[in-house]
Amino acid sequence: MSAVLDHHGDHAHDHAHDHPHGWRRWLFATNHKDIGTLYLLFSLTMLMVGGVLALGIRAELFQPGLQLVNPELFNQLTTMHGLIMVFGAIMPAFVGFANWMIPLQVGAADMAFARMNNFSFWLLIPAALMLVGSFFMPGGAPAAGWTLYAPLTLQMGPSMDAGIFAMHIMGASSIMGSINIIVTILNMRAPGMTLMKMPLFCWTWLITAYLLIAVMPVLAGAITMTLTDRHFGTSFFNPAGGGDPVMYQHIFWFFGHPEVYIMILPAFGIVSAIIPAFARKRLFGYTSMVYATSSIAILSFIVWAHHMFTTGMPVTGQLFFMYATMLIAIPTGVKVFNWIATMWRGSMTFETPMLFAVGFIFVFTMGGFTGLILAVAPVDIQLQDTYYVVAHFHYVLVAGSLYAMFAGYYYWSPKWTGVMYSETRGKIHFWGSLIFFNVTFFPMHFLGLAGMPRRYADYPMQFADFNALATVGAFGFGLMQVYFLFFVVIPAMRGQGEKAPQKPWEAAEGLEWEVPSPAPFHTFETPPKLNASATKIIG
Repeated sequence: MSAVLDHHGDHAHDHAHDHPHGWRRWLFATNHKDIGTLYLLFSLTMLMVGGVLALGIRAELFQPGLQLVNPELFNQLTTMHGLIMVFGAIMPAFVGFANWMIPLQVGAADMAFARMNNFSFWLLIPAALMLVGSFFMPGGAPAAGWTLYAPLTLQMGPSMDAGIFAMHIMGASSIMGSINIIVTILNMRAPGMTLMKMPLFCWTWLITAYLLIAVMPVLAGAITMTLTDRHFGTSFFNPAGGGDPVMYQHIFWFFGHPEVYIMILPAFGIVSAIIPAFARKRLFGYTSMVYATSSIAILSFIVWAHHMFTTGMPVTGQLFFMYATMLIAIPTGVKVFNWIATMWRGSMTFETPMLFAVGFIFVFTMGGFTGLILAVAPVDIQLQDTYYVVAHFHYVLVAGSLYAMFAGYYYWSPKWTGVMYSETRGKIHFWGSLIFFNVTFFPMHFLGLAGMPRRYADYPMQFADFNALATVGAFGFGLMQVYFLFFVVIPAMRGQGEKAPQKPWEAAEGLEWEVPSPAPFHTFETPPKLNASATKIIG
């Protein structure tokens, strides 16, 4: 028996060092670093595609009157921009960060289910092609809004079915990725790393993965009911057959609100790693951060109908959802307080990761406040479906999720690529993004307060100035992301730049800084022995 075990061990060891090259390396990838890279490149591609659609929307809205696209195509652009950014850009990017960083941070050799990891990535490619390809189907892409509300979805052309199928596949990918992350974190931590010694990025992803497993089947149910209404004679959402379109909204938002936190909790984890490193202090209130993250996740399940104040909900229901929504501000406030307390009297320096992290806190907090205003039912009834809502969720999602991803990229890319990015280029990217983002979305608050409805291709003259300003900002913001791609990401992938040290940030803590830069193909083949704080390897 021992001979068999020894032989098996030798074979595994030989196989580990004989990894395939060329296209086979990527197609058959089971290494968490390669799969993480694939996820990040896929999401960057989808970010560019979704960004082009956004610029189409803004170009049309540059002046009153119909300029470039007809209203049908305009609705297709708004719908596809939302779907591609949420399911193609933001979610896969965070899964990419999880694949790269979680095994390194917990001292695991790889993700728990390596082949399933490969499968969960490659499912995204046909789904994305189907989603983007729906533009070329008869009648064009889905145009019911990214929320896919009935009864519009029951009247769309064949592209709606392609969109539903694509979302099913992406949902399956998310569930598989989540199972992998949960098992890796719970079963494969290095000896001595208790749950309460894990980096916060691992905690936020553990909670996010549970959220994904809980709510992706709910979305699958809603879109499957839409599909059967369209083709199999059911009447879930069709009033003519006794169905109820508002029921779709309840089911969708029961998925949709936890989904919002799925897209922001990993960002909290990234920021919680960066701020202590550049403030040169331990994170203030680690335990309260864990409890706050858990509280946000639990509360996210009881606030879904704050998206539905205008559906004729009873006043009692409005009051419940109003107070439950305000309650989420408390754990979120705890996080913001802890980040600020970590920076307080710290020896701060402002390299690019820290700039993006501080920018995240500033702009995300503004987005949080506008959300708190929308939680007040009578105010929300006035602002429902206006540009105020568009401004609010872009402050949370672009300045929230996307800025945190940029922060994470600048923070960890020396470990990924083995070269340091150019600090000057990083700062150009940060300041350009911050300024153009605010020029784009801040005026939308005023448009919404003045009553401009969203998803309209035309508008009266009194909204012209702010719309022109927002369009100029949007093109500037888009150019900054092209700059990031060509002057930051591609040079790093080519290995251009000075060689990165093993630990480029002197005060950074965590096991990922205990391996060389770039991280070798295989790390932690034997579990590391940790010091008391589970941040360094002994011996």
